[in-house]
Amino acid sequence: MLLGSAIAFVILTRMLVRVHTPDSRLAAAIGRDRKGKLSIAAYIVAIAAAPFVPWFSIGVYIAVACVWLVPDRRIERVLPD
Repeated sequence: MLLGSAIAFVILTRMLVRVHTPDSRLAAAIGRDRKGKLSIAAYIVAIAAAPFVPWFSIGVYIAVACVWLVPDRRIERVLPD
């Protein structure tokens, strides 16, 4: 479920950037979307490790959740005041 949500988020951000011009403020704010791509990679690692080291995969899920709890101010930085 978490991996599916992460994939959907990355697809959503790519489609939003694609609708706007590449030099738009939204595209500049989103940038490379490292947070979204890193989440997908972390979820894949956690899923692969779950049968062997379940505590590690739980730790990865918690770490990704903590990363997303930090507010992302990329869009707020490029919007006019």
